[in-house]
Order: sequence, then structure tokens, then C-alpha cells
Amino acid sequence: MDRYLIGIDVGTGSARAGVFDNAGRLLAAAKEDIALFSDGPDLYEQSSEDIWQAVCASVRRAVANSGVDTNAIAGIGMDATCSLVVIGAEGKPLPVGDPGHPDRNIIVWMDHRALGQANRINATGHDVLRYVGDRISPEMETPKLLWLKENRPETFNAAEHFFDLTDFLTWRATDCLDRSICTVTCKWTYLGHERRWDESYFRTIGLAELADDDFARIGSHVVDAGTALGSGLTPRAASELGLPAGVPVAAGLIDAHAGGVGTVGWKGETDGGSATTRMAYVFGTSACTMTSTHAPAFVPGVWGPYYSAMVPGLWLNEAGQSAAGAAIDHLLSLHPASADAARLAEAAGTGLAQWLADRARAMAADHRDLAILADELHVVPEFLGNRAPFADPEAKALIAGLSMDRSIESLVRLYVAGICGLGCGLRQIVEAQKAKGVTVDTIVVSGGAGQSPVVRQLLADATGLKVAAPATDEPVLLGAAMLAAVASRLHPDLEAAMAGMSGVGEIYTPKGGDVATYHAKRFEGFELLQSTGRRLRELSSRD
Repeated sequence: MDRYLIGIDVGTGSARAGVFDNAGRLLAAAKEDIALFSDGPDLYEQSSEDIWQAVCASVRRAVANSGVDTNAIAGIGMDATCSLVVIGAEGKPLPVGDPGHPDRNIIVWMDHRALGQANRINATGHDVLRYVGDRISPEMETPKLLWLKENRPETFNAAEHFFDLTDFLTWRATDCLDRSICTVTCKWTYLGHERRWDESYFRTIGLAELADDDFARIGSHVVDAGTALGSGLTPRAASELGLPAGVPVAAGLIDAHAGGVGTVGWKGETDGGSATTRMAYVFGTSACTMTSTHAPAFVPGVWGPYYSAMVPGLWLNEAGQSAAGAAIDHLLSLHPASADAARLAEAAGTGLAQWLADRARAMAADHRDLAILADELHVVPEFLGNRAPFADPEAKALIAGLSMDRSIESLVRLYVAGICGLGCGLRQIVEAQKAKGVTVDTIVVSGGAGQSPVVRQLLADATGLKVAAPATDEPVLLGAAMLAAVASRLHPDLEAAMAGMSGVGEIYTPKGGDVATYHAKRFEGFELLQSTGRRLRELSSRD
């Protein structure tokens, strides 16, 4: 009997499931929306029960659409955003904000309520911070835990488990409390290369309670991604998912890291490349970059190096942009022609960004470089701060070169300028890592915001590097399915699954020549505007 794999991906706005065969071919996929609650610009919460129900619904529909016999499902792999889940006695959710909403028990990754706590942690200069680019982010979990202790002590004290969202999902499926080395190393300060928590760090920052019980509430047993957990699906979870009990469930990954696994490991007969020469650029609501090396590389402002956090046995540097697709959406919403363009896009049966990309290509038909549409218009799209390479969560977006043009053509130019701004931010990350010995020759772009050929070519020209598209349309789901392949022993290890289940699609080559010169000037303008923004903040400070 043929065997099949289920990959589950939980993003910021939806839960998705895909059914794959052992060669990485997608048979069917399904998606269910999940709720996101915001009580302010820095406060974002979700419900773990809402997410679990969406996971169950998406799995049931994907399996039904695939036509696969449920008894042929060999394994399940999961990934999710790096959000903090709080669980109390008997598995009940505990509120992370308003006590009147006990179901809202998740502080979402993009939540910045713990900015003050992050600043205080960074002021300690603890040695653990070397492994997060010298500065911890409010997007990570220990600042959020400290915020809970100081602002919601009743929740903090009553919590039996603090999970990264991926680890919550695997626990909910198996009753196994093992944590993935990916989640706890990348977001919780676990020292993956030493296989231990640093007790002194937690005592220094004010979270001694977590060390006192041998870290049982955040994970006393940590395993590699792809490890089969417990006895597989519990009868309860199996019933909810519509699958047989006992199906192997793999220790998971953060969603961006699943995208990395699903994209960078194809066999490189033509280019000689490998997981250590390719950068994964997962371009969704936010953007994450993943680069793997054989030896650790310490890059200020870039998270890591993390051992075995994505590919077992390799070190990982993780960077990116806190707002990417979301930044472009917000940027476009500021333009007076946005509503009219959105109606035209809807009438054409496409999203606004894709419609603008198509319009840009038509407008630039006579130009070798599409970026010329944005000439003299510059955007630093840091609406949610700079994740890397400056690790500056208080950074703000800047736009220079606006006119009084209210036309749709002006909106197209703003869109192109925004994509160029993201490309310049990506170039900054590449150059910061290169200065510390981390070099790449290809950027493999995935994620919904990076599917347009226009976007991919602009990124190639902005960075001066080849940009490759994965062969699959669902690389994050595929990365999760690869974990399932390892847990079910259909592949012996993750590297074998990466080589056997993924491939490369179209490759976009930077144009060079005058185009490269033009983008170098745009990059200089980007950095000038960015540094001017920092100076303006200094001048506006009341300290």
C-alpha cells in the first residue's frame, strides 16, 4: 500500500493542511481561518482552542479532497508561528490579557508588549544573548514570560505549561511534553549546542521560578525536529482529526524554518549548491531568512547561531523583517487610490498586490529595470521595527519622495518602491552576514507575498544574487511533511527527506550592468533614509 504524509502549517491568519506522497508531490490542501485579536498597536492575541479546531477542520478536508484512505497516512508533521501559549490545570487555557477573555491564551509572535522587559534583559549583557545576535527581541518568549509575571501574575503562577505554538500542537496531538530543539533554541534561549538551559540566565532576568522546577513548565526534555513523539496520535486527537490513533507525529518546526527545510535542500547537480550555500527567504506577513553553516557564525543583530535548529548538525543564523507582506499591505492602504485599485483587483479575480505587480510590469514594458518606476521614491518599510541587522524594535517606517499624485499609477510606483525597500533590507542582512563569513549564492524565496515574478526579479536585482523559486507551490507545508517522513521512517533523516522530496523551479538572475549600478544607488539612498530616521528619533527623544 502506498503511504502518504500530512503537513500542517499554522500561520498568523490561518491553519493549513496538505497531503503529500513520499516524493513530495502535493495531492490536496485545505485552509481554515483563525481569529486574531488586537487591543492596540502592540497587542496581539489568539486562542489555542480556535487554532486546534481550525487544524482539525483543515486536516479533515485535505484528506477528504485527496481521496487517500486514512489508513494510508504514515505520519504527521507540524509547524507554526513562534507564539507563546499558556495552559493551566487540566489543559485549560489561561488569559494572557483581559481576564474577561480566558480563551485568548496566546501572545502572538508580533506582539510587542514586552519591549520594556526585552530592554531590561538586554541591559544585563548575559552571555546567553550572544546566541540571539547580542540583543533579545520582544518577539521572543522570555521577555513575554517576564511581562506575564509582572503584569498578569495570576496567569503566570497558575500556568502548568508554557508552549511555543508548534509544541502546543504536538502536545495536543500526542500528550507528549517534549519540545522541539527548533522552538526552544530559537525563541527561548535554550543552548542547543550544549543541550541545556542556562539556569543563571533565568535567575538573572527574574524568572527563577522556571529554573526551580528544572524547567518543567517550558520543557525539560528537548528533541530534534522530526523525532516521533510519544505513541503518536491519541485516541482523542485522532477522533478530532478524523485519522487512526497511533499515527506518528513529528516534533515540529517554527513556520519559517519549515519553509527553509522545504526549499533549500534540493539536489544541486546543476548549480553545485546545497543547504549551506542557499538562503531561505520566507516572505509572508513577516519575512524570515535562514542560512545554515557548518561552524557557528556570530553576527550582531542577527539571531543565532543556533545549533540543529533547522537542519540537524548545522548551525543556523536567522534574520528577517518584522513586517514584509504586512508592510506592503499597510503601505498601500495609505495611498488615496488604494480603494479604487482594490475594487479593480477584485473584479479581475486577484489580490491587490498581484494586480499592482501585473500593472507595474505593463507600465515598465519599455524599461530594462522595473524599479525605474519608483525613481526618486524611497521606502524604508519598518512599520514594526527592524528585526535585523540592527535589532531595533522601535524603528519606524519612512517614505521620501512623495508628490500630490493621487492616481493608480502613483500607487503602482509606491508598491514598487515598497518592494525595493524590502529588497534593500534583505541586502543589508546578506551583507552583514557576509562580513562575518556567512556567504550565500542563491536566495530561495517562498511564501505568499513572494510568488510574483515581479517581486522575485526585484529582489534579485536589489540584492545582486540569484533568486530561486521552489518547485512546489506549498514549501512550508512540504517542510512539515518532511518531518512526518522522518517520524514515520519513510526517510532515514531530515537531510534525506529534503533531498528526496524538494526541487527547484524558475531561477531569476540579477541583470547586472547599469541595473546593478542603479540598485546600488537605491541601496545607498535606503541606508541614508534609514539612518536619518534613527537621527530623527534621537532629536525627538525627551531624555
